[in-house]
This record gives sequence, C-alpha cells and structure tokens, in this order.
Amino acid sequence: MNKYKIAIVNSSSFGKIFPDQLERLGKLGEVNRLTIDSEIGGKELAEALHGYNVIVASVTPFFTREFFEHKDETQLITRHGIGYNNIDIEAAKEYNTLVSIVPPLIERDAVAENNITNLLAVMRQTVPANNAVKDDKWENRNHFVGHGLSGKKVGVIGIGNIGSRVVEILNYGFRCQVLGYDPYISDLEIEQFGAIPTDLDDLLENAEVICLSPSLNDDNYHMLSTEEFKKMRDDVYISNTARGALIDEEAMVQALKDGKVAGFATDVLEVEPGRKDHPYLNFDNVIVTPHTAAYTMECLKGMGETCVTDVENLAVGKLPNRPVQAVSTFIK
Repeated sequence: MNKYKIAIVNSSSFGKIFPDQLERLGKLGEVNRLTIDSEIGGKELAEALHGYNVIVASVTPFFTREFFEHKDETQLITRHGIGYNNIDIEAAKEYNTLVSIVPPLIERDAVAENNITNLLAVMRQTVPANNAVKDDKWENRNHFVGHGLSGKKVGVIGIGNIGSRVVEILNYGFRCQVLGYDPYISDLEIEQFGAIPTDLDDLLENAEVICLSPSLNDDNYHMLSTEEFKKMRDDVYISNTARGALIDEEAMVQALKDGKVAGFATDVLEVEPGRKDHPYLNFDNVIVTPHTAAYTMECLKGMGETCVTDVENLAVGKLPNRPVQAVSTFIK
C-alpha cells in the first residue's frame, strides 16, 4: 500500500469529533491539518499544497483551473461537505485529479431540518425571546409575538437532494401549500415530493415563505437580487441553507431595511467565514449560523467515513465511492 501525504484543508470538524477517522488516515501516510485563506489564488494554493497526494476539502478555498495547472502530486480531492462548486471539475479531469463527494442521503435530513429550524427560529422570534429571559425580562414576552408556519404558502427553490426533503417536511409536517421551482428537473419529479411546479416569478409573487436549496452555478449566482425582491410579497420570510452567493447581499440588506423581508435565516454567506461586522448582523430579525446545517453527529460521522474510505480505496487502486468524474489513469 502506498504511503500518502494528506492535507485536511479548512475543515473545522473532520477528525476532531471522530478521531478514529483521523487515525485511519494516519495509517496511510502523513496527515496535516491546514488553514488556508479562503480567497487565495490558484497558483498560491498549489504552492501551499505542494507534495500532497490527497486533499480533504471544505467549502473553501477554491480549486480553480489555475490551481490544477500548477498542482503537482494531487491525485484526489474528497469533499468533506455539501456540493463541489469550489472545485473546477473540468480542470480536475483534464489534469487527472479525482474529485469525490459525499453520497447525498448522508446530508439530506440534516440540512433540510436545519433550513426549517432556522426558519422557525426567525418566524417565532426564538433568539430575542431567549435573550430577554437571559436579561431577566421574562415579563416582556408580549414583545415576541411571531408567525406560524403551518398552512402557509411556501416556495422552495431547488428540488434536489436537500430541497426535496424540505418540500416533504413542509407538505406533510406543516400542511403548507408548497410551490416548487427547479429548472433542471421535470414537473413530475417536483410533484412526487408534494410540491406544485411553478416558474420563479410565480413563486416570488405568491410565496409567504421562501426556502433556498439549489446548488450554486453560473446561472443562479445572485438569483435573488433587487428585481426579485420587488416581485416578492411584503413581509416575506426567507431561509437559505444552500450557498450565500445565491442572494445579492446588498439587495437583501436593502429589503430588510425596507421591511419587504420580515425575517431572514441563513447558514451561509457569500464570503466565508463571516465576521461580526457583517451587515446582516445589524438586524434583529436575521439569524446567521456559521455553515452548520450538516453539523449533526450522524451526518458528520457519515461524511468523515466517506472521505476516509475514499482515501483507503485510492491506496489500493480503487475508485472512490462517489467520484464526480471517473478519472482513473493515475491509479496504480
């Protein structure tokens, strides 16, 4: 079995909660945990990862074409998390680097539950109510009259692995009328989860609540911007557990100032990590969590297990469990 040099890049959880996974990697070679600037250039990233055969990657940094043009030993990038929009898949294939992802079902429940959890926390004013109790202001409870979710008309954007579960929870759990928009799947697929297929404009104009669950791509970058907010109903609630760049943050801030958006819950930001001076944090009706939608013990265990197994498979000449592209010419 080959001895590998393995980099765990920008992951705050891998190997910490389940140390046995780190021990298994240690049997395959040298393992180092690296923290790298999320906005580092591709060439600089390649230099920082010089000599590493395997990368256990988080949501940042971005593995661009420039990275692959300058990389040396990297054979496998295994994503410890959701999606792979921070990796140029075509460049990876061109430069014989395998990219593998976590099987969708591992993350499905955790992320969908978090979308609804954060949404309810905003709608019911859970955080400010809790803070009032901590401040010994129990008697101020009449300040925290919220809104219910049951029976609402809810738009879900992105009916893939996560979004379809969000639809199921809303439809069967909260008796919501769910409007579903996803240009990449058929109306029949949308309907089978309990949503009514519609176009984006209809969803924006009619939904009282909007849940975001699509993968980020060139077509939906800032898909919710100034014009889209104008189309929405007044006092709409929005929850995002997908990618921060789906929303134009300046437009969202203005919509919050104008009262168009009654409450906003997000687990993601366009630039991560977020800091305390982020403009979202100026609003009491906004909840920001630090990209923890997948942070359940069950989900993290499954994600880590997948990454470790991917590396173990590589070491014995097998493909990972779920390669994004089947490049195998370099596997010995």
